[in-house]
Amino acid sequence: MLSAEKEPIYASDPVLKFTWVVKVRGASPQSDQVRQARQEIPTSPRVQAMLAGRDEQGRLPFHPYQKWLGAHWVLALLAEWGYPAGDDTLFPLREQELAWLLSPTHQKNIRHIAGLTRRCASQEGNALYALLTLGLADERCDELAHRLVAWQWPDGGWNCDKHPRASHSSFHESLIPLRALALHARLTGNADSQNSAERAAEIFLSRRLFRRLKDGSVIDPHFLELHYPFYWHYDVLFGLLVMAECGWIHDPRCKEALDWLESRRLPDGNFPADARWYTVTQREVSGRSATDWGVTSAKVHNPFVSVLAHFVLKASGRG
Repeated sequence: MLSAEKEPIYASDPVLKFTWVVKVRGASPQSDQVRQARQEIPTSPRVQAMLAGRDEQGRLPFHPYQKWLGAHWVLALLAEWGYPAGDDTLFPLREQELAWLLSPTHQKNIRHIAGLTRRCASQEGNALYALLTLGLADERCDELAHRLVAWQWPDGGWNCDKHPRASHSSFHESLIPLRALALHARLTGNADSQNSAERAAEIFLSRRLFRRLKDGSVIDPHFLELHYPFYWHYDVLFGLLVMAECGWIHDPRCKEALDWLESRRLPDGNFPADARWYTVTQREVSGRSATDWGVTSAKVHNPFVSVLAHFVLKASGRG
């Protein structure tokens, strides 16, 4: 087992420290140590880099969904790492996000084909999760939850595939709504959100988080890679993280995925990032990040992947 005193993997960033202290070490959220750790998050160079482009109205000069610089992605990442809740300087980013998702133009992108709603539900899911976590939610977030429930496919998930013959949900489009609806249910007691989250969880659990139902083969080799940030992409670590947050990590169908995660442990006790979904560059290219998120190497640990992996293993009783 890794010792935080021997190998302080959170030392490079306040967001890592908060997650390590709360989720891995299990410190009380009311403790002075946790309060101090949380207060330091806005000073993180990564957080400051993500928020640096705001204008005088506090908005980011991008479409909310512009990868990976728009308000949608910034709010999701702030929520991931415990940014202090209720910060009213984030209200303009919330308004950018919701003005986009609730706009008539956005609604026109929703298709109903062969009796199924074709929707990139990770968008509403990320928004709902972020705004609830950051203490920025209002009645419009209940509307996002209502829409996700209404768009759910018979097998329990969501998909934006417009091919009429598409009949199975997408792992990429289903995990984030599951995460968001489970949180919405916990915070509001909404039974529809809870039932929807439970149905969605079965998509992943029935497939052991990465295997096909029909023959047990691996659904996608990228699922068996470690990444951070996840953005909208599914991998086994992201799946296990959501199972841990939502209370399904002790389901025996998580065992094989947990075994695989443990097999990726490096000699120092931490975990690598195999690949990344972003580019750090000054050029105006799609997928540009305002900051990097640690080394990508099979032999050197990535602190962001490591902290989340340790949390998952602790939550499962293996930490």
